[in-house]
Amino acid sequence: MATTPGLVEIAAVAIFAIALLHTFSAHYFQALAHAQPNHAGLWHLLGEVEVVFGFWAAVLLVFLVTHSGTGHALQYLESRNFTEPAFVFVIMVIAASRPIIDLAGALLHVMSRALPLERPVAYYFTLLSIGPLFGSFITEPAAMTLAALLLRQRFFRRGAPQSFLYVTVGVLFVNISIGGTLTPYAAPPVLMVADKWGLDLATMLTTFGWKAAIAVLVNAAAATFAYRAFLGRQTTMTPALAKLEAPGWVIAVHVAFLVFVVIFSHHAIVFVALFLFFLGFTEAYPRYQSRLMIREGLLVAFFLAGLVVLGGQQKWWLEPLLTNMGPTTLYFGATLLTAITDNAALTYLGSLVEGVSEAFKYSMVAGAVTGGGLTVIANAPNPAGYAILKDSFEDGSIGALGLLAAAIPPTLVAIAAFQLLPG
Repeated sequence: MATTPGLVEIAAVAIFAIALLHTFSAHYFQALAHAQPNHAGLWHLLGEVEVVFGFWAAVLLVFLVTHSGTGHALQYLESRNFTEPAFVFVIMVIAASRPIIDLAGALLHVMSRALPLERPVAYYFTLLSIGPLFGSFITEPAAMTLAALLLRQRFFRRGAPQSFLYVTVGVLFVNISIGGTLTPYAAPPVLMVADKWGLDLATMLTTFGWKAAIAVLVNAAAATFAYRAFLGRQTTMTPALAKLEAPGWVIAVHVAFLVFVVIFSHHAIVFVALFLFFLGFTEAYPRYQSRLMIREGLLVAFFLAGLVVLGGQQKWWLEPLLTNMGPTTLYFGATLLTAITDNAALTYLGSLVEGVSEAFKYSMVAGAVTGGGLTVIANAPNPAGYAILKDSFEDGSIGALGLLAAAIPPTLVAIAAFQLLPG
C-alpha cells in the first residue's frame, strides 16, 4: 500500500534525484576548477564522483535540522547502519596493499603459463578471466586495481588499436562486476544486502557464482580470440607485478589480516581494531609497502555511506514500484538502472522493501551486477580502472559512448548466463 509522502520524503527524493544528475555532470566541476582557480579545491571535490552522494546526504541532514530540529536529524542518522561502508574501506585498503597485489599478480602469471597458448595471449586471457574472479576473494576494487595495473604495464600503450583498448576495458568492467559474486563480501552491491537477505557463501556460489564464472570465461575468451593476432605480436617479458618482492612471512601476515577482517565483516568494532593493527604493521615495515589506498578507500566508503543516508528516505516510493514488477521485468530494470546510478545504491534501495520473494532477491542482485560495466559510475571499482587506464586512450580519456558500446556484448553474455542457465 502506497504511503502519502510528507515534505521530508518529497525533499529527500528531490535531493536524491539531484545527486544522480550530479554524478553525470561531475566533469563540469573539474572544468570549473581550471576556469576558477581561486576555488579549485571545492570544484575538484565536487568533481569526484565518489563524493556526490556523501555531499548530498549532508544537504539532506541540513534540511532535516532546519525542518525538524537537531534531535530528529541525529535520531535518523543514528538509525542508519554504516557497517558495510566501513568494511568496504578496510577491506579495500588491505586487499590493495603491495604484498597482496604482488601475490595475486604472481599467481596470475603462473596460471597463464599453464595454458597451451602463446605467452602474451595466455597472459591476456588470464588477466580478463581469473583476475576478475579473484575479485571474489580480494574484493572487486582490489581486483580492478590489480588487473588494470597489469594490463597497462603489459598491453596498454600509445599506438595500440583503439578498438582493442575499448573492448578490453568493456570486458574488464563487466567481468569485474559479475566476477565478485562467488562470495558475499567482495562485490559492493552484494555486500549491501548479504546480511539482510541471507546471501551466504553457499548461496552465492550455487545461485550466482557459477553462472558468473561461465560468463567471465566466455567474455575473456571472445576478446582474446578477436585480438589474438595483435596479442601474438607482443613481447614475452615477465611483468614486474608478477614478481614477489616481499618476504613470505610479510605476505602471510597481510593475508591473515585479510582473512580475519572478512570473518568479522559484520562486527565493525573487531575489523576496525584489526585495521588499526594492520596500519601499525605497515608502518613498522615500510620497505615492503607501497602507498596504501587510504584516499581511494575513503572515497568509496563515503560514497556508500551517503547512499545509506539518502536511501533511508526512499522506501515510500520504491517499495510499491519494485513490488509491482515481475522477476524478469525487475531483472532488466535493475540492469538498466545500474547504468545511470551505482549498483550498490540499487541493491541497497531494494533491501528497503520488506517481505520480498527469493525471485525478487535474485533479479535485483543479478540485474545490478549485470549492468555494472556499462558506465564508469555503474560499479564502485570502475573509477579506479578508469584512472589507471585512461592515459592510454586518445585525448587521455575513455569515451562514455565507446565504453557503453564495448560493454554491451559482454553484458549480453552475462544476461544469457543469469537468465538462461538453470538454478
